[in-house]
Parts: sequence; structure tokens; C-alpha cells
Amino acid sequence: MTNANTPGTGGRPPSGSSALTPPAGGAAPVRHPDAPAPGELLGAHYEHCFGCGEGQPHGLHLETRARDGVRVTAEFTVQPAHQGAPGLAHGGVLATALDETLGSLGWLLRVIAVTGRLETDFVRPVPVGTVLHLDAEVTAVAGRKIYSSAVGRIGGPDGPVAVRASALFIEVKVDHFIDNGRPEEIRAAMADPDQVRRARAFEVNP
Repeated sequence: MTNANTPGTGGRPPSGSSALTPPAGGAAPVRHPDAPAPGELLGAHYEHCFGCGEGQPHGLHLETRARDGVRVTAEFTVQPAHQGAPGLAHGGVLATALDETLGSLGWLLRVIAVTGRLETDFVRPVPVGTVLHLDAEVTAVAGRKIYSSAVGRIGGPDGPVAVRASALFIEVKVDHFIDNGRPEEIRAAMADPDQVRRARAFEVNP
């Protein structure tokens, strides 16, 4: 990670490591035919998710929309509870916003995937009260590996870049969560009568 004093390089994703470079045999991502329509609000994938859940009083309450291709956009407003330095968003909160947005891309592929690697550049400070506009897309798929990038801007969707990230997500089965999650939450999520909500609870593992 680099800090907010690092000179920016526009909207490009971080240079990243070789682990974030798609292999020569990587395929272009294909939007699933049952993916949400462009413009559709995806909603929270899990009520208690810190990134998007409505049940988290100090969470980000990130709102994500499907776009054309395998791309999403999202917004969240930096609250006083999200501070690191006085009056500025904590870098970890900004990384969470990027990770949450990138994780939502799996819903367009209709796969369950978890974050394998996330590299973030902090280009400029993000003040409390700012709306962060995020834009993420899948760039390639190679077997279970999903390569993606995201950028966050302030002042509007076309405003100056504040943060950006490159990521590698790994497709997993639902057993990943059942075997590793706390049993109480797993049982509650699996017992949800709403089939879509039940599936989306296991959409991403930040």
C-alpha cells in the first residue's frame, strides 16, 4: 500500500505485483445471463456486513449498482465514525470500500468468490462528509481466479482519483464459509427462507 502523500497517476490501477497480472491464457469475463440488469441496485449481500449491511450502525452502508459488462459502481458517504486522522477517512475504511465494491462483481458472474489479494493506492485524503464514488470491473478470468480493478473518486463520478486498487478473487464453494464461519451466523444465514438472500449471504468474504 502507498499513503496519501504518494503522487497520483490518474485513474490507472496500481502497478501491482505479478500475482495480480492475468496470465497469458486468461479469458475475458462473461456476464452471467441471470445477472442483475444494468442500473439495478444490488442491495446488501448480508445484513451484518460491515461494508454494505443495514444492521451495522457504523458500517459503510455502501450502495452498489450493476452496470454494463462485468462492472459495478458504488457510493458511500464518509461518516465521523470512519475517521483515521482528524477529519479524514481511515485508510483501512477506504480499503474496505474498495474490497466491498470489487467483491460485488461476483454477483454479475454468479460465482462465490473471496478476496485472495488486494493492493491499494491512496492518492489523496478523503475528508469526512465526502461521498466516495467507486467504479470496479473484472478484467480477466483464469480458472478459479478472477482479476479485477477499481477506482474511487471524490467530488463526483468524474472527479479526482482518491483511491484505486487491483485485486485477485478466488472462486470457492459455500463449504468455505460453512467450514470457517462462526456456527451461529452460518446457521442463521442458511435458515433464511428467502432463497436469493440466503445465496447472497455467501457472496463475498471481505
